[in-house]
Amino acid sequence: MSLNYLEKSRNKRQQAGMTTLGLVILVMFVGLFAFAGIRLTPIYLNYMKVVGVVDGVVKEFDGQNATRGAIRTSIARRFDIESVDIIQAKDVKVTAVDGGFEVAAAYPHKSPFIANISFVVDFDKRMLIRR
Repeated sequence: MSLNYLEKSRNKRQQAGMTTLGLVILVMFVGLFAFAGIRLTPIYLNYMKVVGVVDGVVKEFDGQNATRGAIRTSIARRFDIESVDIIQAKDVKVTAVDGGFEVAAAYPHKSPFIANISFVVDFDKRMLIRR
């Protein structure tokens, strides 16, 4: 065997693994996504509360010949119980459509991320309450 071959195989063994700089970059990349998940989780948990309120109102009034006032009162009461504070009960649209009412909770939610970078998530939950 030649000396050159042994030298090359020794160099390959020394180059195995990840450098410290590569590890730092990988950890920063994974940490950035983890931090984004931490910032977005409460936004989606609040949205799940709004969805629960709208679904609850639909279950309560579907097929009951409800009025717009009764639906609005139920939404306000449920928002108080669920501690929904990102959207107000008056921001939920209750419009008359053929065969009932459409309940629409549409709103944007903005959350700061890093420095002057923010996440803006638009939510739109619509359900039909039949008469």
